[in-house]
Amino acid sequence: MKLTTTRLGVASALLFSLLLGPAHAQSANAAPDLEGRRAALNSLIKEQWEYTMRNSPEWASLLGDKRYNDKWSDFSQASIEADIKASDDFLKRFEAVDTSGFPLQEQLNRELMVRQLRQSVDGARFKDWEMPLAQNSGVHIDTPMIISALPFDTVKDYEDYIKRLQSLPKLFDETRVQMEKGVGDKLMPPQFLIPKIVKQCEDVAAMAPAKSPFAEPLKKFPKDFSAADKARLSKEVLAAVRTHVNPAYKKLAVYTKTKYQPHGRKEVGMWSLPDGAARYAFKAKNSTTTDMSPEEIHQLGLSEVARIEGQMLETAQKLGFKDLKTFNKALASNPATHPKSRQEIIDLYQKYTDQMYTQLPQQFGVLPKAKVEIIKVEEFREKGASAAAYMPGSPDGKRPGRVMVNTGEFKDRSTIGIETTALHEGVPGHHMQLSIAQEIDGLPMFRQQGNYTAYAEGWALYSERLGEELGFFKDPYSYYGHLQDEMLRAIRLVVDTGLHYKQWNRQQVVDFFHDHSGIEEVDVQSETDRYIVWPGQALGYKIGQLKILELRDYARKELGAGFDIRKFHDQVLGAGALPMDVLEKHIKDWVADEKRTVTAS
Repeated sequence: MKLTTTRLGVASALLFSLLLGPAHAQSANAAPDLEGRRAALNSLIKEQWEYTMRNSPEWASLLGDKRYNDKWSDFSQASIEADIKASDDFLKRFEAVDTSGFPLQEQLNRELMVRQLRQSVDGARFKDWEMPLAQNSGVHIDTPMIISALPFDTVKDYEDYIKRLQSLPKLFDETRVQMEKGVGDKLMPPQFLIPKIVKQCEDVAAMAPAKSPFAEPLKKFPKDFSAADKARLSKEVLAAVRTHVNPAYKKLAVYTKTKYQPHGRKEVGMWSLPDGAARYAFKAKNSTTTDMSPEEIHQLGLSEVARIEGQMLETAQKLGFKDLKTFNKALASNPATHPKSRQEIIDLYQKYTDQMYTQLPQQFGVLPKAKVEIIKVEEFREKGASAAAYMPGSPDGKRPGRVMVNTGEFKDRSTIGIETTALHEGVPGHHMQLSIAQEIDGLPMFRQQGNYTAYAEGWALYSERLGEELGFFKDPYSYYGHLQDEMLRAIRLVVDTGLHYKQWNRQQVVDFFHDHSGIEEVDVQSETDRYIVWPGQALGYKIGQLKILELRDYARKELGAGFDIRKFHDQVLGAGALPMDVLEKHIKDWVADEKRTVTAS
């Protein structure tokens, strides 16, 4: 994952390439021969990736590239504008490459890069960077979360980290400048959510340096460090937290509360922002990688809600309840479906992860080398975090993938959705998909690390269905939880478009949740606020899942007895993340090749 400030990623890393742009643009076009053109494209891809790493130093660090470990992303206005110009320059240069005669994957490299850059350039008009903070994202949350995943192997790693801590106020000041611009351009988050941001900043600012999440690296000194180095580094890290980090958080909290919050928007939907309809349509298209309109998505959601509701009612009736309302009320008061401790939640995730690992060879020909671990969400960000989330491991395998589980308010949480969520976040969901992508030989880094919401989240939701097909969810309550989680993704289609297209208010979303699910109140509230600040993102799950199921049905029908689920899964995962239209072509081409192979034999 990347910091919120590095959403400008492709853009901020581009000043370097601007200096070299014209000469490289000529070289990409000048070689008329096939091998020369292929070499020019590969060189341009590497240059663009180098640019991205240089200007997204947090992401580079997470990937194990330590060259920029002492830096944060540049979030100044000058850098943002340079990013936009540089993205446009890269776009023109990639478009100029003639890929006729290239191998298919190399043609796809260019196609996907052009698509990525065009999205960045086209989206710049909306100035999303002027709304940089939310209750679940932004520098105030992202920086300590990223630090928890960084490698600290050498003395220099700690020395670089100290420089980062000392320069954190600059990043926070740049963020505040963009917030001020957002006030002027009426690009504001909903007013009722801003106090959550203030509280998050105040909480970190009030922590004693040794208790701060920024002091976590002091708990994992390598054994070969000398006592003198440990003492010196501890002193300098704690001093940096005390004199740089905590004051930066306090300053941001005061500004957000006194100068920013009064200007928060009153309506929750994106439609109320400048150019709101186009803004939401752009986000919906990017999330789904389809041309479905918000109305079509809304209607699909209603249809899926009705279908899943029927399955849920059938399950409740088998358990002796006449309707879902009665069953959901009984679930909420049933102590057997609520965890007794934070650790119980972690243990259940581990149990269901281990269960799935034994089934992987029957479903996949290619298995990831990277491992996965289950860890708790940091307590300082529990209130704004989802029930669980996945953080990819490092490409070198030194840091395993992490399923980060929210154990806060555990008495108010339910255990019935844990089995299906473990499949979604871990194996065969996000961990499997992202790890395999990182391990594909010959795939350029931008594709190994690529992400399309409909693909990544669609695969993870498909993975939950795969668990059902494998005979998991033997406990009827766990099966009901599985259906309820799928219902959540169907509800998202309805309420996300409801908020941002049909101009629903927040209570309408909460009411729709209550009318069509038994999702616990803590999650209803956090999910609703998530859709408000991340318009369109929640649309990708269901649309991606349905497309993968459609393609599997197509392959099974076309190949008949020759259909092999392992080969199908390997094809879906074997080219990295893809937009839905590209995935469809990829699978149909594979099916055609399989049929030709059978015919030839």
